[in-house]
Amino acid sequence: MIERVWQLVSVAVMGAGSWGTTLAKVFADAGNTVQLWARRESLAETIRTTRENPDYLPGITLPDSVIVTSDAQAALDGCSIVVLGIPSQALRTTLVEWRDLIPSDATLVSLAKGIEKDTHLRMSQVIAEVTGADPSRIAVLSGPNLAREIAEGQPAATVIACEDENRAKLVQAAVAAPYFRPYTNTDVIGTELGGACKNVIALACGIAHGFGLGENSNASLITRGLAEIARLGKAMGADPRTFAGLAGMGDLVATCSSPLSRNRTFGDRLGRGESLEQAREATHGQVAEGVISSQSIHDLAVGLGVEMPITQAVYAVCHQGMAVREMVDALMGRSKKAE
Repeated sequence: MIERVWQLVSVAVMGAGSWGTTLAKVFADAGNTVQLWARRESLAETIRTTRENPDYLPGITLPDSVIVTSDAQAALDGCSIVVLGIPSQALRTTLVEWRDLIPSDATLVSLAKGIEKDTHLRMSQVIAEVTGADPSRIAVLSGPNLAREIAEGQPAATVIACEDENRAKLVQAAVAAPYFRPYTNTDVIGTELGGACKNVIALACGIAHGFGLGENSNASLITRGLAEIARLGKAMGADPRTFAGLAGMGDLVATCSSPLSRNRTFGDRLGRGESLEQAREATHGQVAEGVISSQSIHDLAVGLGVEMPITQAVYAVCHQGMAVREMVDALMGRSKKAE
């Protein structure tokens, strides 16, 4: 059982997508007061009235202790923990609007899993650059966390990574609900890379499934995908042990295997022969994070001289017009070597 460091915390969850809404529920179920910010007032009003987010989590009732608003200043006022549930490529521009509203000693918790397209920065680096917050104030939450299952109260675990171990423990205590078990570490780099790169590997697994390949192929992609993620992590200074844990293998397996994973589902459509635009239309107009991340991670790997063949193949399918059959042939035709 996790010892609670504090009894009551004011938490602002900025973003009412499926994961942000889920974590608002988790923090509330853990005994905190929670402000959930939604960009659209119409959605905020609907959630306030029905206690349900019909756009992202239909059928899930939010506790009364979750206060919903579309006013960022009201959400952030006086909070101890700011949870940033904004997509990675929109994080910078959104934070510019909020940086003067965030309390000066609040712990900032990043949920975004990606590498910024133009700068190749990790999300914690973007947060530090825009807000001026010391990196010791910035934590990352990542793990095998499919939002719908957690919102339903199914048991799950996660990782809170922060350079300041005490801050990590404070967030750990605040988010420890009966069905949600958080662990801590200080490897922010590895935790972020695991979360960003797994979306690309999940796209590859989805593509393979849609193409008609089976479990052997899926297991091979997951295992070799983890190997290339670890190579990138080593080049960037991550702790290699992170990739064997919840933020590495755990997140990778969940995202690559579950039909609840948007990246795997998006990839499945590509594997069946749909175009990016057709797959986008079928997923409510949203492009899977891995499509965007594949370019950022590919460029990052090239710049560091790191071999990432699965990422390269996904990048080629999504951005260079490579056919799925060519992708399979390219991966299987690589030169033989020791594992």
